[in-house]
Amino acid sequence: MRIFVLGAGATGSVLAQLLERQGHEVSCGDRDPERARHFLGKSSTIPIAAVNARNMRAIIRAARGSHMLVNASPAVFNEIILRAALHLRAHYLDMSAHLTRNPFKAEQLRFEKRFQQKNRAALILAGVAPGLTNLLVKRGAEQFDEVNAVEVRLYENTESDDPVSQWSPEASFDEATSRPRIYRNGRFALAPRFGEREKFRFPQPIGEVAVYLAAQDEVGTLPHFLKLRNMDVKIGGNEFEMLRRWYRQGKLSKARGMRRAHFPATLTPRQMKKLVKRGGLANARFAAVVLIRGTKDGEPLLLRTDAIFPSLFQLHRLGTANSLIGWATAQMAALFVKHFPRDEAGVFAPEALPAEIRKAILKDARARGIRILSKLSRLKKDEDAED
Repeated sequence: MRIFVLGAGATGSVLAQLLERQGHEVSCGDRDPERARHFLGKSSTIPIAAVNARNMRAIIRAARGSHMLVNASPAVFNEIILRAALHLRAHYLDMSAHLTRNPFKAEQLRFEKRFQQKNRAALILAGVAPGLTNLLVKRGAEQFDEVNAVEVRLYENTESDDPVSQWSPEASFDEATSRPRIYRNGRFALAPRFGEREKFRFPQPIGEVAVYLAAQDEVGTLPHFLKLRNMDVKIGGNEFEMLRRWYRQGKLSKARGMRRAHFPATLTPRQMKKLVKRGGLANARFAAVVLIRGTKDGEPLLLRTDAIFPSLFQLHRLGTANSLIGWATAQMAALFVKHFPRDEAGVFAPEALPAEIRKAILKDARARGIRILSKLSRLKKDEDAED
């Protein structure tokens, strides 16, 4: 396929190179082509056009002739880029939602009929969290007769002298200033930021960490496609603790607090390599855990699935000088493209994909160094009632 990747930063640049290795004809667009070239590397021959994601006409001009439009830009531009894909009669893929028009339903789902009319497919939230987490929830839910609760727990930690952003400043700012969405007793609600602290045990070498409610996109699709009663997402690790500290200091008010520009910029691979070499960045870890509580044949059960990723140190030893979360998100997005539902029409969240596609993506994720481990436990009936 001819694929146009809009946004060639920490994630989009890695994704573009992965897609090129898969045999696709890839080109990129970015508002700052010079900086994008630093992310892609001087040896890359992938062309980059100057494109502002706010300008739909510019996107259409740059992506003309493409079979797929991949949106690796901030989620605030989702609807503009979706309309550009429809105009181009191209398939579409993105990795996050903005959730402002409706805080409890991904805005991309509003385009369902328009993509059906164009006989094209849009695959949304096709990254790691959301993305891989959605697939794990769907796979786990299929093992139950009834699902009571879904809990997603994420860990993001960086061992560095100064703050180092694993995401774009825009994504970090939006995550920090948005209220968490939760689904309780069959109803959506907005929860307090950094609320409901709990101690959660991640796989070693991480161990027990404090986690807090976070504004993640999984809640914007999963309750719409799966029958469940409760769902929330919590994050732990020093990056989230830093955001929590800024919030408690009153620095995260959209009206009078820190601006996006105050968030640390995402490092290019060359900058990352230099920082690691001089000891300013020792390591970074990322982990995702999905817990599903429900019943099977009347018996209360707990299914825990751990997604374990290589550490930043391990990636750099393999010669990959990218941010850890950018690498993980790009790897998963490339697999979603590899198994893209080209014969389908409409808008698809990962959990709504056909079963054979979901299984193939998870199988390939393991082959790319992402360990996925599941454990099913029986619960006492009174313990399940308390949950």
